[in-house]
Amino acid sequence: MSAWKAARDNEYVFGQFLWTGIDYLGESRAWPSCGYYSGLIDAGGFIKQRGSFRQALWAEKPVAYIGTYPVSNRGERERNAPSYVALPTWNFTDGQNIRVECYTNAAKAKLLLNGTEVGATKDYDDSTGIIWWDVPYAAGALEVVGMDAAGNKTCGYVIRSSSRPYALTATVENGSVFDGKGLAHVIVEVVDENGIPVMLSDDELTCTIDGPAKLLGLESSNNRDMSNNSGNVRRVFRGRLLAYIQTTDEPGKITVKFTAPWLKPVAVSLR
Repeated sequence: MSAWKAARDNEYVFGQFLWTGIDYLGESRAWPSCGYYSGLIDAGGFIKQRGSFRQALWAEKPVAYIGTYPVSNRGERERNAPSYVALPTWNFTDGQNIRVECYTNAAKAKLLLNGTEVGATKDYDDSTGIIWWDVPYAAGALEVVGMDAAGNKTCGYVIRSSSRPYALTATVENGSVFDGKGLAHVIVEVVDENGIPVMLSDDELTCTIDGPAKLLGLESSNNRDMSNNSGNVRRVFRGRLLAYIQTTDEPGKITVKFTAPWLKPVAVSLR
């Protein structure tokens, strides 16, 4: 925060140097990791918790994010300090004491569990850049409401409890459809019966392609996954992965299908 404040509060400082923007291969530190997790974005291009924190520092528009972890998982000294890496998941044991961290640029924020406020409305903490609460877990929807100084809502963020993995969903990034040659990014997620992402899932997916295209690789963003990332089989990490599909300039329909044992499959068309 001291480095951030030097940039924020001094006109002659125009930015910061951070190591690093995106997770990368190498400098794994310990087997079986094949890369380093210091990025604001993971290897699949998804913004990470530390990225959401930095976004809250730099953004001009109102933003908010919440992540969680069990308080009991941290040492006594750490329990009074934020982690900056809380995951956006809401699946724990009933009554378990859970730390909820909010990364926001709002003047203050309140926390709602299933529509009921829990804890107290808190002001932005300029010493840490984080607002946090410790609350007992109950399944449902956890929502943070960011507000201006007058108490008007400016932003918000919701995470929901998920049930068992039920189906796969697939989204072609930017909705791209390729008439000629191109590279498609397909985001695949594991969801429950209500369509809620299951972040705890590590199901193994298989990708098959019908038509003039080839699979370049599957990126789960899990640096501890030693499987072949250029193959067509890989486990999701935190419930999702990214598929890179290279289309050719040959005519013809392209269908990309994803399957997993016990889950409802999904297919997308690139043409």
